[in-house]
Amino acid sequence: MPVDVPEVKGVRKLLEDLNEKALIARLDSFLRLNEGLETKKGEDFIKVSIMGFLEGILVSLRRKYPENSEVRGLLEVVSARRQELDELFRKPAMQNLRVE
Repeated sequence: MPVDVPEVKGVRKLLEDLNEKALIARLDSFLRLNEGLETKKGEDFIKVSIMGFLEGILVSLRRKYPENSEVRGLLEVVSARRQELDELFRKPAMQNLRVE
């Protein structure tokens, strides 16, 4: 069962609207590569990976279509979500080490 990442649908629709067939193929390929890995790596790890991939696609699209507000808006959403998920993998601050 593939990991549910709602942002994939938004990025796919944007790619279709921009007629970016090569990027759609790369997205599909990346998603297929990640299918089933959630049992080995963990679902949140796979989500972070997918969000990072989506963010990379959107950064490329922002350079190609600098005036496209949909690209910029989706990039902001995806970046924020990736950062939120990425926090799950950061080491917690060591509370017992205080600098005074």
